[in-house]
Amino acid sequence: MKTAQNFKNHARYYPFHHFFIFPLTLIYFIWTIVDLDFSTAETISESLKSLILALIVINLPFLARIYALKNQNRIIYAEMRARYAELTGKPFKEIESKLSGSQIIALRFASDEELTTLIEETISKNLSSKEIKMKIKDWQGDYRRV
Repeated sequence: MKTAQNFKNHARYYPFHHFFIFPLTLIYFIWTIVDLDFSTAETISESLKSLILALIVINLPFLARIYALKNQNRIIYAEMRARYAELTGKPFKEIESKLSGSQIIALRFASDEELTTLIEETISKNLSSKEIKMKIKDWQGDYRRV
């Protein structure tokens, strides 16, 4: 059984990404920097090729992560639109424009019973995502996040 998610433990690490791929690309990048040699025309050319490759390699994990997170955020927005419409019978678009992306993402952890009240409080007091998460009483875990 999975541990119940809450404010204190909801941050996620993907071990393959965070503890394998990224450290290896960082090691490769540093190794390339240390190994640069600008003493002759031939070594300058090889060093520049290695540096370009290292720059490409170190950016790939970031790019993959950004794509996944942007897609995840789009799904959260769609989920919140559906939940709000189901709970209130009103479109979320009017409310959505008054909230930041991080606020909407934080609100997604609230239960249906507290969501509309928490949205109103967030708008009136301009709560930060951390403040929103701390106010949630019935945390709805998301065990499929990236």
